Amino acid sequence: MSDHPTPPPAPPTGTEAPQPGAARKLVAALLGLTAVVTLMLCAFALPSVNGGPHKVPIGVSGPQAAARSLEKTLDGDEWDVTVYDSAEALTSAVKDREITGGLVLAPEGVAVYTATAGAPLAGGALTAMAHSVAAEQQTKPTVHELAPFPEDDPRGAGFSAAALPLVFGGMIPAVLLARLFPGRTGLRTRLAGAVLFSLFAGTAVTAFLQWGTGSLAGDYWITALGLSLGLAALSMTFVGLEALTGMAGFGIGAAVMMLLGNPLSGLGTGPYWLPGGWAALGQLLPPGASGSLLRANAFFDGTGAGAPGLVLTAWVVLGLALILIADRRGARTVRTGAASAEPAPAAA
Repeated sequence: MSDHPTPPPAPPTGTEAPQPGAARKLVAALLGLTAVVTLMLCAFALPSVNGGPHKVPIGVSGPQAAARSLEKTLDGDEWDVTVYDSAEALTSAVKDREITGGLVLAPEGVAVYTATAGAPLAGGALTAMAHSVAAEQQTKPTVHELAPFPEDDPRGAGFSAAALPLVFGGMIPAVLLARLFPGRTGLRTRLAGAVLFSLFAGTAVTAFLQWGTGSLAGDYWITALGLSLGLAALSMTFVGLEALTGMAGFGIGAAVMMLLGNPLSGLGTGPYWLPGGWAALGQLLPPGASGSLLRANAFFDGTGAGAPGLVLTAWVVLGLALILIADRRGARTVRTGAASAEPAPAAA
């Protein structure tokens, strides 16, 4: 009889022993994925559920008594009403993007002035309001469209669909460039690639939207440069995040842009259709600022382009700063490694 203990039987061929903690990892992964899906649903559904006019700036003109009465009736959480002395002053305010539209009251009827390309849903709500006011006078309103979408795309479908491609247009090149030119040695190549991609993609996408689908109007090159700035804001930020913090930082940035930037961009509705705080946040993120800059250049001859242009420039500067910090940190790591590799001087 042998003194050695009998070893435990080996597991059958083709099977593996269960790893310790595998069940906990599986549960954690499933809970994390469930949380991500729920968060995505909240990010995309809540803006739609809570959407509606929120302090939409509109104008009213006409006889003072009637205009002031309508101002008192409408002014509140939904509408921010300004009374103008004349129809000419009101239409100038619409063209200058001080208001989204307005009503002109007259004894013979009601005229409504809209700028659908600037605030599509607000324009529709304002027109419906004009029908209600005109019905009290037993007339029909006269609709004047001051900034329409192009005839080839009167509902602005192509313009509204640009939000998600803009986000992916910043993410995909950052991932691809990181795979093709990894490490600190390829960092400057990745930076140059992000800039050049933004210029190429901006001109190509603008050409498609302006001449392919007829969704944009305005000066092509100015619109293309504005769209390129938006793509650069995204792609350079993603390149910088990946270079400085790895794929973890890139993933956090992608989640922010996808779950907040995209649904809060206001491309399809205009920013006034979102709750105030969320609308402001959306305009501070690259997708929302890109949409506002694209809207200003394509339909309003650049009116209102200053603020979103500054926001996108700030994101470009942030991305460049992240890249420079990552480059300097990599240089210090290389110098430290070289110093530690030097042989110690021989003893005398």
